[in-house]
Amino acid sequence: MELLKLATDWAKAEVFSTRFFILFALLFLVASVGFWQLGKTELARAYIIPTLVAGLLLLIIGCGLLFTNMQRVKTFQKEFNNNTPAFYQSKLERSESTLKEYTVVFKVIPVLIIVAALLILLLNTPTWRAIGITTIAMLIVILLVDGNAHARIDAYHKELKTVDVTNKTKK
Repeated sequence: MELLKLATDWAKAEVFSTRFFILFALLFLVASVGFWQLGKTELARAYIIPTLVAGLLLLIIGCGLLFTNMQRVKTFQKEFNNNTPAFYQSKLERSESTLKEYTVVFKVIPVLIIVAALLILLLNTPTWRAIGITTIAMLIVILLVDGNAHARIDAYHKELKTVDVTNKTKK
């Protein structure tokens, strides 16, 4: 039963974490409306579309992850009861593949942040500045949430390795 609890706790923590994507998405969307309604300068007006796009992207990411993780939690009990060793193996393989994906994420996002910073420096128009700054802000949000998710899945993966599947408890 330790294995089921471990997997369920991790998935529930993921559900909680993905809500931060939605929270930040709403903040970006509110900022977009604020720039639209209150923006008087050309630079302020330039932020309307980039913050709207960033908000929508974060909302899509958050809702997609929230939905899939909530569905995943619902299937754990059945999968565990049907075939515990297969359940264990699937959770171990999934955590390993996710850890590898995070390695790529933590290499690509900083490069994208550098590209966005170069946009700000090289293209001195309000629209490109707004795009660069909004992109950096959105990518920082992704790094913050994914950094916590990476630490959580790394701990989960290490904990999975200590589970004795035959007795369904920790070794």
